[in-house]
Amino acid sequence: MSGFENKLAEMGVTLPDAPAPAANYVPYVQVGDTLYVSGQISANADGFITGKLGDDMDVDAGAAAAKTCAISLLAQVKAACGGDLDRLVRVVKLTGFVNSTGDFGDQPKVVNGASDFLAEALGDAGRHSRSAVSAASLPFGVAVEIEGIFQIK
Repeated sequence: MSGFENKLAEMGVTLPDAPAPAANYVPYVQVGDTLYVSGQISANADGFITGKLGDDMDVDAGAAAAKTCAISLLAQVKAACGGDLDRLVRVVKLTGFVNSTGDFGDQPKVVNGASDFLAEALGDAGRHSRSAVSAASLPFGVAVEIEGIFQIK
């Protein structure tokens, strides 16, 4: 088990198999040492985590949904690295999309669920730049979708 995976295990997190794309795209593209990972939607073992922030979902539930996106992002990174998560150098940038009402303004607090998780799991390698934006709707009615850019070796 890799160093990063040991830390994840200490946190009680096991990376799932990398989710398959839901449409006509690839889950990631590598250009040099940069890995672009397609948007990962909020889901867990029970299925999609759906909801609209500012309507039927609160910030804490949204942040928990964002954390599941981060876990899926790491699963994609691991797959892109041939199963060796220690090839990850750092998280460069996340872009988070939050399914929210027009008057909801706490998108950054929701996406913190992913950012806080990555910083805890990866230390300095998990600190990243970020955008957190509202979306009128997301695929399958999910609460959150996050895409990421990573540096790998």
